[in-house]
Amino acid sequence: MKISPKMKKSLNDQVALEGAASNSYLAMASWCEVTGYEGAANYFYAQSDEERTHMLKIIHYLNDMGAASTIPAIQSPLSTFKSLEGILKIALKNEQTVTAAIHKMVEITQKEKDHSTYAFLEWFVNEQVQEETKFETLLQKFELIGRDKLAINEIDKILAAESPTPVDSTA
Repeated sequence: MKISPKMKKSLNDQVALEGAASNSYLAMASWCEVTGYEGAANYFYAQSDEERTHMLKIIHYLNDMGAASTIPAIQSPLSTFKSLEGILKIALKNEQTVTAAIHKMVEITQKEKDHSTYAFLEWFVNEQVQEETKFETLLQKFELIGRDKLAINEIDKILAAESPTPVDSTA
């Protein structure tokens, strides 16, 4: 089984996109931590890890297919933000960009009758539905609860409850 040069390039581009997403979430987590949003910080540290895992998944797939992956340089992400709501809007936009890129790769697999890569990408298609829904739901909380300090504190608690165990910064 071999993948086409076009598919290889698309997957390598996705490696870069996942790496950039990981760094973006890392910057968001750092800002949240410094700003006092402990729940959001843990949530975004976990998101960063998740995106890195996605990147590794694609790298391993490329390598398994004999199409060595290319590890890209990644641009520095935005590191200052205006608000927690603003961060969630940026996160949703980032996820929508990733979704569009994955859908384009699925179209390539269909045109090229690349069933192996199509099957591999199915997991990502489903994952992106969950990711976008998660951020849309979190953004709805601002409409439901509000934007005052108490509301934002509640949203931070929601983010804390949605994140896996807190990241140990002393490890």
